[in-house]
Amino acid sequence: MRSALLRSLRSVRESLLPDTSARSSHLPQRREEEEDEDEGSRSSLDHLPVDMQFLIMTYLPPEDLCRLGGCSRYWRSMVQEPLLWRYFFMRDMASWTSVDHLSMPQEEFLKTAAVTEGSELQRRDYMSEYLRCSPACRRQYGQHRPALEAVAHFLQNLVAGAEPRFAMLGPGLEQLDISLMTTMMYSPHILPMAGIPQRQIEGIGSGISFLYNNRHKFNIITLYSTYSSERERARLEQQSVRSKLFVQQGEVEGLPVYSVTPQVQEVCQAVNGFIFVSNAETDRGRMEESSQLQSVLQPVWGPASRPLLVLSCVSREGAQRTPSVTVAQQLQLHLLANPWMVQDVVSESLAGLLDGIGWLLKHSGLRL
Repeated sequence: MRSALLRSLRSVRESLLPDTSARSSHLPQRREEEEDEDEGSRSSLDHLPVDMQFLIMTYLPPEDLCRLGGCSRYWRSMVQEPLLWRYFFMRDMASWTSVDHLSMPQEEFLKTAAVTEGSELQRRDYMSEYLRCSPACRRQYGQHRPALEAVAHFLQNLVAGAEPRFAMLGPGLEQLDISLMTTMMYSPHILPMAGIPQRQIEGIGSGISFLYNNRHKFNIITLYSTYSSERERARLEQQSVRSKLFVQQGEVEGLPVYSVTPQVQEVCQAVNGFIFVSNAETDRGRMEESSQLQSVLQPVWGPASRPLLVLSCVSREGAQRTPSVTVAQQLQLHLLANPWMVQDVVSESLAGLLDGIGWLLKHSGLRL
């Protein structure tokens, strides 16, 4: 792909900056003088070999690359070359630390089949798709809420309610060497605890309250698949445990279909959103997890406006991880009506956690 990209960039260069030595000798003197003047006004960057120009562009962040495209007609054509942004898209997508329902790449852009030239490539605007999906671009320019969502946000803030409550579940809570919840409980410099309320929902504990930015109080009800001794034994033996949260109802096309137990139903009806902790250290299929998520988010338990935060967790910094875009694909989050986000998190340091919590609170109606 790199060689095809360089050929395309050289073609752009040749069409815009022809070799002055090859000019016809019979050109009018006035036109030659104008071309000499244009040649003298070009920067030294324009005269670098295409390979060097490409190398420079690979080091520029998207916003600076777009600014470079505004410098001249030559650089506008170079920066808008479709193959260039396809290269960036395929290079960077695996390193994106988050993706959500507004920024998930379209299916046609996720295909890694070689589409290097021709009309098929021209129909795919990789530049616009990159700028829409890249976390760095989302942070730079922000994402505008649709009008109806903004109205709902305003109305929710008019009503003084209790602290938002979220149900947290998922294999990443139980399978990793370092417990995410334990780290959260003992990291007051990141997420201070605000208490353990004394109330229960059908025998399930009331959870733990935390403070976000030392201002916004919220509660997390942790739903484990089984007892702690069984979870620890299964983790050490790298075996699966039978979850007490779900009941398998059958199969559809070879895939399991689940429903939630009565106790979990009560929790699903009482919370303002959900946190699903995925084990990003494994790249195994997540069809079972996807089915369980869909059972939790059934419309019968509550409105589809409630947000879902997926924490894509590894135990330690530097651990091999499944990219956030891949986790979203495997969990089939595009099938959900709920707003959702996948956020990379490290259990040991809680890196990335506050970004996810901030998104969750915002989509739960809090003005942060």
